[in-house]
Amino acid sequence: MNTLHPGTPFPELTVTNINGDREDIGKPSADAEWRAVVVYRGQHCPMCTKYLNKLEEQVQKLKDAGIEVVAVSADSQEQLLEHLEKLDVSYPMYHGLTLDQMKALGVRISTPRSEAETDHAYAEPGLFVVNDNLDLHIVDISNNPFVRPDIETLANGLQWIKENHYPTRGTWVEH
Repeated sequence: MNTLHPGTPFPELTVTNINGDREDIGKPSADAEWRAVVVYRGQHCPMCTKYLNKLEEQVQKLKDAGIEVVAVSADSQEQLLEHLEKLDVSYPMYHGLTLDQMKALGVRISTPRSEAETDHAYAEPGLFVVNDNLDLHIVDISNNPFVRPDIETLANGLQWIKENHYPTRGTWVEH
């Protein structure tokens, strides 16, 4: 399993947007300095729906700090469209995360418990914050839907990190 390290470049992550266009979502757009990439399990996960909707409450604060938010899963376009009926979010949503991409990100991967859950392997939650140097400033990976960063703490922390030019932590390497 790959492990992404803070302070290293974020890998190319080309996935599909809601309109069917392919995009590399690892780079901030011209409208932002940083980008938070939220990897979620998929439309089958009620905890993901709750988390993504809660994240919307902090999007403007993050935007004001120069940080944009995007979310991605391994769902199909049809599954994403179905999920959007339960979501009230303004940030871009992407689908089509592949097994190879999940492995490159180092997220935990699960298989469905049954066909009623979903029809494909999927990523467990992950959060990757890419700074203006296109390096990982924050990496957070979980193996289940119940352990994720608290949204308000995350938004306040990211705002503070940017305002205070707080360096990337966790970069120590033994020589």
